[in-house]
Amino acid sequence: MNPARPSDPPVRIADAEEINPFQLLLDLHDHAAARTPESGRVAVLAALAFSAAVVSWWTRWQPTMIHTALRAGADVTDIAKAIGLDAGEAVDRWRRWVDVQTRLDIGGCPPTGSVEVWAIERRLGPGVVR
Repeated sequence: MNPARPSDPPVRIADAEEINPFQLLLDLHDHAAARTPESGRVAVLAALAFSAAVVSWWTRWQPTMIHTALRAGADVTDIAKAIGLDAGEAVDRWRRWVDVQTRLDIGGCPPTGSVEVWAIERRLGPGVVR
């Protein structure tokens, strides 16, 4: 649950990042739809803060979604097309995320198991994964 927010939109990314990511998308949409050329400095800074927070959030979230797609059996080429990257960069982003996830210790085990990662790597083949 989000704490009550002030009525003025955030004008700094640090403040915008405090908003629930899904609410952030709604706020960005609503703010952009209501903004006019006469809206002024605060409106433009708020649009920048909302946009920067959305990009920051999505950059952190994207490797998780790549992993979810791989678990669901999606092909790397299709994943790359979905996110606008080449297959190698999509796998690199996934690999960096997996390297951290498999080393974390949450309650005595990693959030992403090595067996699951190994199965995905095996399906991808030696030409795709380092």
